[in-house]
Amino acid sequence: MRQYLLDTNVPGAYLQGRIGALSLAQAWIHNDEAATSIVVYGEITEYLRGFAGFLKHQMALRNLLKKVHPYPLTYTLLEQYADLRRAMRPPYGPGLIGDIDTLIAATALNYRLTLVTSDSDFTRVPDLSLIHIPLHSLRG
Repeated sequence: MRQYLLDTNVPGAYLQGRIGALSLAQAWIHNDEAATSIVVYGEITEYLRGFAGFLKHQMALRNLLKKVHPYPLTYTLLEQYADLRRAMRPPYGPGLIGDIDTLIAATALNYRLTLVTSDSDFTRVPDLSLIHIPLHSLRG
């Protein structure tokens, strides 16, 4: 049963074989407890395009997403996104975060998952279950 939604930095470091990311996420992936948002695919793909052998890296990402379920964007999810953006807008909320991060947060909220990230922007999202880890711990 899925419990964790992995933000971009976790599968990105996992694909690079970073010890910290492997030790953090390997059991979740093996036990089908890890998921992500389809927009994470876009963010990681943008990053991977800067590497030689892009197609090899892209294939590794797609293979990982066979184990880490990527939630698609749906009308319901985008409505959650809209509500979250409005709730975070000053003077009602703590301030906006980026659109991609808001979509990722809305995915975690919609599916009642704990978001795993090193991005401190997510600490401002109301009612979000969060595991915030230092970026250096993914490298290990």
